[in-house]
Amino acid sequence: MIKKVKLETGTVDEFFKRSKVRAEKLDRGEKLPAEFRIAFEDPADLLRVLSAERLRVLYAIRKKTKPTISGLAIILKRDRRAVSRDVKLLEGLGLLKTRSEANPGHGAMTVVEPLAEKYHLEATV
Repeated sequence: MIKKVKLETGTVDEFFKRSKVRAEKLDRGEKLPAEFRIAFEDPADLLRVLSAERLRVLYAIRKKTKPTISGLAIILKRDRRAVSRDVKLLEGLGLLKTRSEANPGHGAMTVVEPLAEKYHLEATV
């Protein structure tokens, strides 16, 4: 599991500046810390992707052992299809992962797992 995922806002120029610094460190043989970062140019896009309900999903999967989509829907008191859509979007961004697991007598269930121990949100307006 990744230690921390950072979601932030930033410009393309900032991205290239950060990449250049990292490349220079690699050229010097320095070891880079493992990191997973998602940057949004517009803070409004960050807020659209990480709605209050999606943040609740991230929080719930960190608190519960082996939560399923159905289990999350019950915990969050939301429609299962809405939770499933949010899980797919968050998985597509790389913020969580899912896997199918046998559910004896009922086929298979989708288990949702956090990608990181901690999610760090940062936005500059």
